[in-house]
Amino acid sequence: MDLSLAPFVKTLVASLVYCLIGIVMFAISFVIIRMVTPFSIRKEIEEDQNTALAVLIGSVILGLSIIIASAVGG
Repeated sequence: MDLSLAPFVKTLVASLVYCLIGIVMFAISFVIIRMVTPFSIRKEIEEDQNTALAVLIGSVILGLSIIIASAVGG
């Protein structure tokens, strides 16, 4: 039985590249969100205990993740 590792390595490299592309796209979009907001997101959530903003940012993060995953995954 001849087991070739070439397909496995090819799939692994492709997965790592897609993962890296997704992480970079997510980081860029999060930086854009931070630039667009007129206030400090960290200060509002941590110091002022703004739960509504935390839920909103969490929803935006999940939405971005779903969009990026579907775009990268095809």
